[in-house]
Amino acid sequence: MRILQLHCDSIEYTPTKKEIQSAEDIENTSTQKIEELVVVFVAIEDGDDSSVAQDAISQIKNSMEKIGCKKLLLYPYAHLSSNLAKPSVAISLLKEMESNASDLEVSHSPFGWTKSYKLQVKGHPLAESSKIVTKDTSSSQTEELTSDALKGESKIRSIWKIMSPDGTMSNIGDFDFSNHKNLESLAKYESAKQRRVDEPPPHVALMKKMGIADYEPASDSGNMRFYPNGRLIKSLIERYVTDRVKEYGGYEVETPIMYDSEHPSMVSYFNRFPARQYNIDSEGKKLFLRFAACFGQFLMANQYQMSYKNLPYRLYELTRYSFRREQSGELVGLRRLRAFTMPDCHAFCKDMEQAIDEIKVRFDLSQSVLTDLGINASDYDMAIRFTEDFYNENKTAIEGLVKKHGKPVLVEMWTEKFFYFVLKWEFNFIDGLGKASALSTDQIDVENGNRYGIEFVDEHNAPQHPIILHNSPSGAIERIIYALLEKAARDSKEGRKPQFPLWLAPTQVRIIPLNAEFDDFCKTLSDKISVNNIRLDIDDRNESIGKRIREAEKEWIRYILVIGEKEANSQNLSIRDRQTGNIRELSFDDFINEINKQTTGKPFTGLNLPKYLSKRPQLMV
Repeated sequence: MRILQLHCDSIEYTPTKKEIQSAEDIENTSTQKIEELVVVFVAIEDGDDSSVAQDAISQIKNSMEKIGCKKLLLYPYAHLSSNLAKPSVAISLLKEMESNASDLEVSHSPFGWTKSYKLQVKGHPLAESSKIVTKDTSSSQTEELTSDALKGESKIRSIWKIMSPDGTMSNIGDFDFSNHKNLESLAKYESAKQRRVDEPPPHVALMKKMGIADYEPASDSGNMRFYPNGRLIKSLIERYVTDRVKEYGGYEVETPIMYDSEHPSMVSYFNRFPARQYNIDSEGKKLFLRFAACFGQFLMANQYQMSYKNLPYRLYELTRYSFRREQSGELVGLRRLRAFTMPDCHAFCKDMEQAIDEIKVRFDLSQSVLTDLGINASDYDMAIRFTEDFYNENKTAIEGLVKKHGKPVLVEMWTEKFFYFVLKWEFNFIDGLGKASALSTDQIDVENGNRYGIEFVDEHNAPQHPIILHNSPSGAIERIIYALLEKAARDSKEGRKPQFPLWLAPTQVRIIPLNAEFDDFCKTLSDKISVNNIRLDIDDRNESIGKRIREAEKEWIRYILVIGEKEANSQNLSIRDRQTGNIRELSFDDFINEINKQTTGKPFTGLNLPKYLSKRPQLMV
């Protein structure tokens, strides 16, 4: 069965004539109009049976629940397939689907008729989707493997509080959020655990407009394609975070992206980690795509002979990619993906005292990394989660982390230990829709040292299992780009000019010759600037100066150099500074120094597009 599902403002259709002899008999051939509904174009194929029909309507109802729609029109549409079922089978299964959706306001357009129709589709990310449902993929035939942790996550008994930097704990209902609006949004978002997205956040339009990333229609949902500008930004962030982790003391490794789900250590780990995974059957093995770098590093650490003198020992991997089968209603832009790049650093510690000391160091690292990426402390709020027992035993350590953060944080206290960790903190960015997304995070894991047989020899020459910390100092790389774009959208809305940090800008300087007479001068100047590790391009197109300047502004290019007779004969450079809106005269050396001050200590890569704009293809978005 092939399905095209559309969330619509309205549909109008008019039956015009019977297309096949066995078409349904209908009395009313007037135009029908239905508003605020889901329209499902459906082609029932040879081999489809009742199990397929039931699975299809179940998937349709599930997606309708996510978008909050209760009205359904099943629209038989033979053009989706060339392998159609017999009309008698098709009409029977269509009516079965309608019957199984009796809890909705459901109807179907007449089967076997040619119809004229007009529909208005809504514009949010979940408005359009397609599905193929077969006996092999039917949920009645193959049930998705789901961890016990994921199944039970919604059943956890949590106590929600706000902790202030002085250690005071308040009930959420008693806390004054008037000066902490983002924290209020985080508290509502987390306690309700509503991840569904009803409309695209502002960064989605920006990621397309700026030629950074877009949805890949030929892949599974939640897998993005990155254009040259996006790949440049992404690679620079990847390199920067990796450099910082290695400076901190992480040792970089690489591990496989797929594992045997029946491996003894995996079976147990599945049921402690709340994630949905992609499953693969290969030569009799049930494999899965990794949803984190944890088990790869743990299996590696199992091979080490370690002494307490080696600890804390830190392994690091930048996973490109980790895979999680997030629910389709949660997927939007770069905020939540099914394939993502995650810097993942594990520290193996000899005891809880050492683990708490180490987590403080990583907390400082994470704050510093976000700041250097252009995400300031005012841009995110902190959540910290722990078991009640851990809080009672380590209250001072928890209060110390909150004090480091410097403002109130959301607390989730578990009355019993459910996961493999006893504490987890994260920095959460709140976007334009009030949705929270975790960036930096760390966990104190008290189980996996034992589960994976990782050992070290203590001071008394006795084998012990380490406590393991799970840190991502930035969170997913894609989510960093999401946060930067959301910040830019906010700046634009509030009257400020949106801007990337200069070291991340795909083009840092643009030269615009007044006309072709100055092309040679511009080339010489560009070569002189480029050798200083500055990304520069030349707008040599046959367009007006005004248009070329406006387009450079729209591309968020910080520095624009217009070259005419006066500029070509001057000892100084005339610089249009987009950030200030001013035109300044600077010597060549002062201009280079100004850029270098903003990019020192950050990785550099050259331009990822043709230097001359006339040689670039036009990206249609």
